[in-house]
Amino acid sequence: MKKHKTYTLYGAEFSMYSGKVRCYLRKKAIPYREKYPSIITYKRFILPRTGVRFIPVLHTPEDQVLQDTTVIIDALEARFPELPVYPDTPRQRFVSLLLELFGDEWLLLPAMHYRWNFPADNDDFLFREFGGLMFPWLPGFVRKKLGRKIARRFQGYIPMLGITEQTGPALEAWFEALLADLGRHFEHHLFLLGGRPTLADFAFAGPLYGHLSRDPYPARLLRAKSPHVMDWIGRMTSTAQFTGPLLPADAIPDSLLPILSRCVLDQLPYITDTSRSLDKWASGKPAGTLVPRSIGRQPVNINGRTAERLVLPYSVWMFQRPYDYYRKLTDPERQPVAELLAGLGGLEPFEEILNTRLDRRGNRTCLA
Repeated sequence: MKKHKTYTLYGAEFSMYSGKVRCYLRKKAIPYREKYPSIITYKRFILPRTGVRFIPVLHTPEDQVLQDTTVIIDALEARFPELPVYPDTPRQRFVSLLLELFGDEWLLLPAMHYRWNFPADNDDFLFREFGGLMFPWLPGFVRKKLGRKIARRFQGYIPMLGITEQTGPALEAWFEALLADLGRHFEHHLFLLGGRPTLADFAFAGPLYGHLSRDPYPARLLRAKSPHVMDWIGRMTSTAQFTGPLLPADAIPDSLLPILSRCVLDQLPYITDTSRSLDKWASGKPAGTLVPRSIGRQPVNINGRTAERLVLPYSVWMFQRPYDYYRKLTDPERQPVAELLAGLGGLEPFEEILNTRLDRRGNRTCLA
């Protein structure tokens, strides 16, 4: 393959998952151009080539079309192996996978809450962003009006994620505490695991850049509460290359433990409940059966407050990545990872058998 050929990213600055891939492309110095996917592009290219309406989408020089950030990054890692984003050592690689799950699936909650539950601060900005993306050829006032209509659809997902009047304040307290933890970490480390970004950094960059550092209300919060996080966002979104080593001796810094604890104690119970709901749904269904994006509702605990949220099987597919890596380690390799998990109170989900396995085919989740 000739690596100088240019890739095309269909994404948007305000898109959470576009931010994950864009940062990756920049940090790996992969030549790319970005196109905003207008409604015409969705109808003529994205939907016919992917079968889904989601961004980001990556169009390769060989005319391959990839959708889903994890699939995109894994495909590009095989083509651009220099400065791998997957650490080589067991604990750091496992932590990177676990934090990818956390960044992609759990940080979605504050990203969506701070975007849609502060309309007085954010709405005008968001309507213009959505309208300009989908209808760039129309006059500004028309773009804004149509942008409002599209944005309202996304706003409707908020209660489906368990974000309510009761859980909203608890989520805000949780997020501010997370920002403090991240700030203390980035005060001493350029990235989550040392001198260059790993998969975990890209997963965190999605929500922290695409939503939380750009939307007016949370952007003020980040600047006021955690300038070190803002500095890290600047490093992640720049085109500057960082080639420093990861921490030596497979070390996990003490400053990262509170963040890992939030993943283990806050997110993994939801994953366990989702896996059990999936077991019931999948009972008697053959391999290859397409799995809907949601399969009902279940309780979720958000910083001590309980609400109902959608059961999203895709989260189980993401969980399979750290789970499978852990289970395939040799006994000597697994021991330090198990000790880390045990110290965090999160060993049990990785020792249990995952009864229902998921796969991804044609950009859809299905039973394996």
